[in-house]
Amino acid sequence: MNTLAIIPARGGSKGLPGKNLLPLADIPLISHTILAALEAESIDRLIVSTDDEAIAKVARKSGAEVPFIRPAALSDDTASGVDVCIHAVEYANNTLDYHPDLVVYLQPTSPMRNSADIDAAVELLHDSNSDSVVSLKAVTEYPQWMQKMDAAQRITPLFEEFKTTTARQNLEKSYLLNGAIYLSTTEALLKHRNFYGPNTRGYLMPEERSIDIDTLTDFLIAQALITHT
Repeated sequence: MNTLAIIPARGGSKGLPGKNLLPLADIPLISHTILAALEAESIDRLIVSTDDEAIAKVARKSGAEVPFIRPAALSDDTASGVDVCIHAVEYANNTLDYHPDLVVYLQPTSPMRNSADIDAAVELLHDSNSDSVVSLKAVTEYPQWMQKMDAAQRITPLFEEFKTTTARQNLEKSYLLNGAIYLSTTEALLKHRNFYGPNTRGYLMPEERSIDIDTLTDFLIAQALITHT
């Protein structure tokens, strides 16, 4: 099956300006994801979708294909990742004459995700005969213990059914999307316009490979992890 990897990389970033090109372990942040995709045996073709010429230049130098500059309408804060992904798929179909069966969406803010993770997610989709796979991490901050707080600092349980404290060992295990891998058959992606079709599986990743960089603190944690790995 033809498998297309798409890496979205906007030039603008409010949380951490210029983050996609920040040097992490001496190479630009986006290059970590590009290299992981290029090393993945399951990936046939790799496209970086960006609105920024500087990012495009670095992406090409790292070995990725940048066949277009993303339209401005898909580059502001309101544009969804799915819309960016579908635009790249349609461009591949209509302009590149490339028709992928699977689409892997890889955010450059997950530099610890590696080629083995990508291949394992694709294998999970094949083996489970599912429509889509998303990556997750286990969480220790149990949602059953979470509280809401009003302007007067009064707290109430986020979930009313858990007003009484429950022992941790009796709570159901919880998982959180880590943003590293979104995978779907092209058919399901275009039909449902999301990565959560009626038959979605979760690919579990460890905490140390689940870092998602949005702030300077996230970046410094990633820097420490990659330096000591």
